[in-house]
Amino acid sequence: MAAPKTKDRPSPENDRPAARSKTAGTAARGRARAPKSAYSAAEVAEIFRRFSVQRPEPKGELEHVNAFTLLVAVVLSAQATDAGVNKATRPLFKVADTPQRMLALGEARLGEYIRTIGLWRNKARNVIALCEALIRDHAGEVPDSREALIKLPGVGRKTANVVLNMAFGQHTMAVDTHIFRIANRIGLAPGKTPEAVERTLVRIIPDEYMRHAHHWLILHGRYVCKARKPDCPACVIADICKWPDKTTDVPAPLREIAPLGPVEQPA
Repeated sequence: MAAPKTKDRPSPENDRPAARSKTAGTAARGRARAPKSAYSAAEVAEIFRRFSVQRPEPKGELEHVNAFTLLVAVVLSAQATDAGVNKATRPLFKVADTPQRMLALGEARLGEYIRTIGLWRNKARNVIALCEALIRDHAGEVPDSREALIKLPGVGRKTANVVLNMAFGQHTMAVDTHIFRIANRIGLAPGKTPEAVERTLVRIIPDEYMRHAHHWLILHGRYVCKARKPDCPACVIADICKWPDKTTDVPAPLREIAPLGPVEQPA
Protein backbone atom coordinates (compact mmCIF):
# COMPACT_ATOMS: atom_id res chain seq x y z
CA MET A 1 0.00 0.00 0.00
CA ALA A 2 1.28 3.40 -0.84
CA ALA A 3 2.16 5.64 2.06
CA PRO A 4 -0.31 8.42 2.62
CA LYS A 5 0.76 11.90 1.63
CA THR A 6 1.58 14.35 4.37
CA LYS A 7 1.54 18.13 4.37
CA ASP A 8 5.32 18.19 4.58
CA ARG A 9 5.82 15.97 1.55
CA PRO A 10 5.82 17.96 -1.72
CA SER A 11 3.73 16.78 -4.59
CA PRO A 12 5.47 15.77 -7.86
CA GLU A 13 4.41 19.12 -9.32
CA ASN A 14 6.29 21.00 -6.64
CA ASP A 15 9.39 18.85 -7.12
CA ARG A 16 9.94 20.48 -10.55
CA PRO A 17 11.77 23.79 -10.66
CA ALA A 18 9.51 26.79 -11.25
CA ALA A 19 9.12 27.51 -14.95
CA ARG A 20 10.22 30.94 -16.17
CA SER A 21 7.46 32.94 -17.73
CA LYS A 22 7.46 33.12 -21.52
CA THR A 23 7.66 36.90 -21.36
CA ALA A 24 10.64 36.89 -19.04
CA GLY A 25 12.44 34.30 -21.15
CA THR A 26 11.85 36.25 -24.34
CA ALA A 27 13.07 39.46 -22.74
CA ALA A 28 16.21 37.77 -21.46
CA ARG A 29 16.99 36.27 -24.84
CA GLY A 30 16.40 39.66 -26.47
CA ARG A 31 18.84 41.28 -24.08
CA ALA A 32 21.41 38.58 -24.72
CA ARG A 33 21.21 39.03 -28.48
CA ALA A 34 21.08 42.82 -28.47
CA PRO A 35 23.97 44.00 -30.65
CA LYS A 36 26.37 46.48 -29.15
CA SER A 37 28.05 49.46 -30.71
CA ALA A 38 31.69 48.91 -31.66
CA TYR A 39 32.49 52.33 -30.22
CA SER A 40 33.08 53.57 -26.70
CA ALA A 41 31.02 56.42 -25.30
CA ALA A 42 33.99 58.76 -25.81
CA GLU A 43 34.36 57.70 -29.44
CA VAL A 44 30.65 58.21 -30.15
CA ALA A 45 30.80 61.67 -28.59
CA GLU A 46 33.84 62.56 -30.71
CA ILE A 47 32.15 61.35 -33.91
CA PHE A 48 29.18 63.63 -33.37
CA ARG A 49 31.33 66.50 -32.13
CA ARG A 50 33.11 66.45 -35.48
CA PHE A 51 29.83 66.26 -37.38
CA SER A 52 28.64 69.30 -35.39
CA VAL A 53 31.73 71.26 -36.39
CA GLN A 54 31.31 70.26 -40.03
CA ARG A 55 27.60 71.17 -40.14
CA PRO A 56 26.57 73.30 -37.13
CA GLU A 57 22.99 73.69 -38.37
CA PRO A 58 22.22 70.79 -40.72
CA LYS A 59 19.00 70.94 -42.66
CA GLY A 60 16.88 68.34 -44.36
CA GLU A 61 16.73 68.59 -48.12
CA LEU A 62 12.95 68.32 -48.45
CA GLU A 63 11.52 71.81 -48.99
CA HIS A 64 8.54 72.80 -46.87
CA VAL A 65 6.86 75.86 -45.39
CA ASN A 66 5.31 74.48 -42.20
CA ALA A 67 4.72 71.25 -40.29
CA PHE A 68 1.90 70.18 -42.60
CA THR A 69 3.88 70.60 -45.83
CA LEU A 70 6.83 68.84 -44.19
CA LEU A 71 4.57 65.89 -43.37
CA VAL A 72 3.23 65.79 -46.93
CA ALA A 73 6.72 66.06 -48.41
CA VAL A 74 8.00 63.17 -46.32
CA VAL A 75 5.02 61.01 -47.26
CA LEU A 76 5.66 61.77 -50.93
CA SER A 77 9.39 61.03 -50.60
CA ALA A 78 8.92 57.29 -50.10
CA GLN A 79 10.75 55.53 -52.96
CA ALA A 80 11.51 58.92 -54.53
CA THR A 81 14.38 61.39 -54.46
CA ASP A 82 14.23 64.59 -52.45
CA ALA A 83 15.03 66.56 -55.60
CA GLY A 84 12.12 64.96 -57.45
CA VAL A 85 9.73 65.65 -54.57
CA ASN A 86 10.89 69.27 -54.30
CA LYS A 87 10.29 69.84 -58.00
CA ALA A 88 6.70 68.70 -57.65
CA THR A 89 5.89 70.33 -54.32
CA ARG A 90 7.20 73.83 -55.04
CA PRO A 91 4.13 74.75 -57.12
CA LEU A 92 1.85 72.51 -55.03
CA PHE A 93 2.64 74.18 -51.70
CA LYS A 94 1.99 77.63 -53.20
CA VAL A 95 -1.67 76.72 -53.60
CA ALA A 96 -2.14 74.12 -50.85
CA ASP A 97 -0.15 74.64 -47.66
CA THR A 98 -2.84 73.56 -45.16
CA PRO A 99 -4.95 70.41 -44.85
CA GLN A 100 -8.05 72.42 -45.74
CA ARG A 101 -6.55 73.80 -48.95
CA MET A 102 -5.12 70.42 -49.93
CA LEU A 103 -8.46 68.74 -49.37
CA ALA A 104 -10.20 71.43 -51.42
CA LEU A 105 -7.72 70.76 -54.22
CA GLY A 106 -8.98 67.18 -54.43
CA GLU A 107 -7.28 63.93 -55.33
CA ALA A 108 -7.43 64.43 -59.11
CA ARG A 109 -5.86 67.89 -59.12
CA LEU A 110 -3.32 66.87 -56.49
CA GLY A 111 -2.36 64.01 -58.78
CA GLU A 112 -1.60 66.47 -61.56
CA TYR A 113 0.99 68.18 -59.36
CA ILE A 114 2.75 65.00 -58.26
CA ARG A 115 2.57 62.86 -61.43
CA THR A 116 6.37 62.91 -61.72
CA ILE A 117 6.76 61.20 -58.33
CA GLY A 118 6.76 57.41 -58.13
CA LEU A 119 3.52 55.77 -56.96
CA TRP A 120 1.79 59.12 -57.33
CA ARG A 121 -1.75 57.75 -57.55
CA ASN A 122 -1.52 55.93 -54.24
CA LYS A 123 0.28 58.87 -52.65
CA ALA A 124 -2.38 61.32 -53.81
CA ARG A 125 -5.01 59.09 -52.24
CA ASN A 126 -3.04 58.90 -48.98
CA VAL A 127 -2.46 62.65 -48.81
CA ILE A 128 -6.15 63.39 -49.22
CA ALA A 129 -7.01 60.81 -46.55
CA LEU A 130 -4.28 62.31 -44.38
CA CYS A 131 -5.86 65.77 -44.70
CA GLU A 132 -9.28 64.40 -43.80
CA ALA A 133 -7.85 62.76 -40.67
CA LEU A 134 -5.97 65.90 -39.62
CA ILE A 135 -9.11 68.03 -39.95
CA ARG A 136 -11.38 65.44 -38.31
CA ASP A 137 -9.14 64.33 -35.44
CA HIS A 138 -6.65 67.17 -34.88
CA ALA A 139 -8.42 70.40 -35.85
CA GLY A 140 -6.22 70.66 -38.93
CA GLU A 141 -2.97 70.67 -36.93
CA VAL A 142 -0.10 68.18 -37.21
CA PRO A 143 0.10 66.27 -33.90
CA ASP A 144 3.39 66.26 -32.01
CA SER A 145 3.33 62.66 -30.80
CA ARG A 146 4.50 59.53 -32.59
CA GLU A 147 1.44 57.58 -31.52
CA ALA A 148 -0.89 60.08 -33.16
CA LEU A 149 1.21 60.51 -36.28
CA ILE A 150 1.52 56.83 -37.15
CA LYS A 151 -2.27 56.50 -37.07
CA LEU A 152 -2.49 58.90 -40.03
CA PRO A 153 -2.83 57.43 -43.55
CA GLY A 154 0.52 56.90 -45.26
CA VAL A 155 2.55 57.72 -42.13
CA GLY A 156 4.95 55.16 -40.70
CA ARG A 157 7.46 55.32 -37.87
CA LYS A 158 10.25 56.81 -39.99
CA THR A 159 7.99 59.57 -41.35
CA ALA A 160 6.74 60.32 -37.84
CA ASN A 161 10.30 60.57 -36.51
CA VAL A 162 11.32 62.98 -39.27
CA VAL A 163 8.37 65.27 -38.53
CA LEU A 164 8.88 65.12 -34.77
CA ASN A 165 12.55 66.00 -35.19
CA MET A 166 12.29 68.71 -37.84
CA ALA A 167 8.98 70.33 -36.96
CA PHE A 168 8.96 69.94 -33.19
CA GLY A 169 12.63 69.61 -32.26
CA GLN A 170 12.20 66.25 -30.58
CA HIS A 171 15.19 63.95 -30.14
CA THR A 172 14.08 61.24 -32.54
CA MET A 173 16.06 59.13 -34.99
CA ALA A 174 14.50 58.40 -38.38
CA VAL A 175 16.47 55.46 -39.79
CA ASP A 176 16.49 55.63 -43.58
CA THR A 177 18.63 53.57 -45.96
CA HIS A 178 21.67 55.81 -45.43
CA ILE A 179 21.57 55.63 -41.64
CA PHE A 180 20.84 51.89 -41.68
CA ARG A 181 23.82 51.32 -43.98
CA ILE A 182 26.25 53.42 -41.94
CA ALA A 183 25.13 51.99 -38.61
CA ASN A 184 25.82 48.45 -39.79
CA ARG A 185 28.83 49.14 -42.04
CA ILE A 186 30.98 50.85 -39.42
CA GLY A 187 29.49 49.06 -36.42
CA LEU A 188 28.06 52.20 -34.85
CA ALA A 189 24.67 50.61 -34.17
CA PRO A 190 24.41 47.13 -35.70
CA GLY A 191 20.90 45.88 -36.19
CA LYS A 192 18.81 43.72 -38.49
CA THR A 193 15.91 46.17 -38.60
CA PRO A 194 15.59 49.96 -38.71
CA GLU A 195 13.87 49.82 -35.31
CA ALA A 196 16.81 47.96 -33.77
CA VAL A 197 19.27 50.49 -35.21
CA GLU A 198 17.07 53.35 -33.99
CA ARG A 199 16.99 52.03 -30.43
CA THR A 200 20.76 51.72 -30.26
CA LEU A 201 21.45 55.13 -31.78
CA VAL A 202 19.03 56.87 -29.41
CA ARG A 203 20.72 55.10 -26.51
CA ILE A 204 24.36 55.83 -27.39
CA ILE A 205 24.28 59.33 -28.92
CA PRO A 206 24.85 62.03 -26.29
CA ASP A 207 21.76 64.11 -25.65
CA GLU A 208 23.52 67.32 -26.68
CA TYR A 209 23.85 65.97 -30.23
CA MET A 210 20.48 64.24 -30.65
CA ARG A 211 18.71 67.28 -32.11
CA HIS A 212 20.74 67.10 -35.32
CA ALA A 213 22.12 63.53 -35.24
CA HIS A 214 19.53 62.32 -37.76
CA HIS A 215 20.60 64.88 -40.37
CA TRP A 216 24.32 64.46 -39.74
CA LEU A 217 24.11 60.73 -40.37
CA ILE A 218 21.91 61.08 -43.46
CA LEU A 219 24.20 63.68 -45.05
CA HIS A 220 27.29 61.66 -44.17
CA GLY A 221 25.76 58.61 -45.80
CA ARG A 222 24.54 60.50 -48.84
CA TYR A 223 27.74 62.35 -49.65
CA VAL A 224 30.64 60.57 -47.95
CA CYS A 225 29.93 57.03 -46.71
CA LYS A 226 28.08 56.23 -49.93
CA ALA A 227 26.56 52.86 -50.77
CA ARG A 228 28.74 51.71 -53.65
CA LYS A 229 31.97 53.59 -53.15
CA PRO A 230 32.55 55.29 -49.81
CA ASP A 231 34.73 58.39 -50.08
CA CYS A 232 37.00 57.61 -47.14
CA PRO A 233 39.52 60.43 -47.87
CA ALA A 234 36.64 62.91 -47.42
CA CYS A 235 35.59 61.40 -44.09
CA VAL A 236 36.17 63.46 -40.95
CA ILE A 237 35.94 60.35 -38.75
CA ALA A 238 38.25 58.10 -40.80
CA ASP A 239 40.63 57.65 -37.86
CA ILE A 240 37.80 56.58 -35.53
CA CYS A 241 35.87 54.49 -38.06
CA LYS A 242 36.10 50.73 -37.46
CA TRP A 243 34.97 49.59 -40.91
CA PRO A 244 37.54 46.94 -41.88
CA ASP A 245 37.49 47.95 -45.57
CA LYS A 246 38.09 51.66 -45.14
CA THR A 247 40.82 52.99 -47.43
CA THR A 248 42.47 55.44 -45.04
CA ASP A 249 43.01 56.13 -41.35
CA VAL A 250 43.65 59.82 -41.95
CA PRO A 251 40.60 62.02 -41.30
CA ALA A 252 39.64 64.78 -43.72
CA PRO A 253 40.28 68.34 -42.50
CA LEU A 254 37.62 69.33 -40.00
CA ARG A 255 36.04 72.53 -41.19
CA GLU A 256 32.56 73.89 -41.61
CA ILE A 257 30.96 73.28 -44.98
CA ALA A 258 28.21 75.30 -46.61
CA PRO A 259 24.60 74.05 -46.46
CA LEU A 260 23.55 71.99 -49.45
CA GLY A 261 21.12 74.40 -51.10
CA PRO A 262 17.72 75.74 -50.01
CA VAL A 263 15.57 73.72 -47.68
CA GLU A 264 12.60 75.80 -46.66
CA GLN A 265 10.66 78.35 -48.59
CA PRO A 266 9.45 81.49 -46.81
CA ALA A 267 5.97 81.18 -45.34
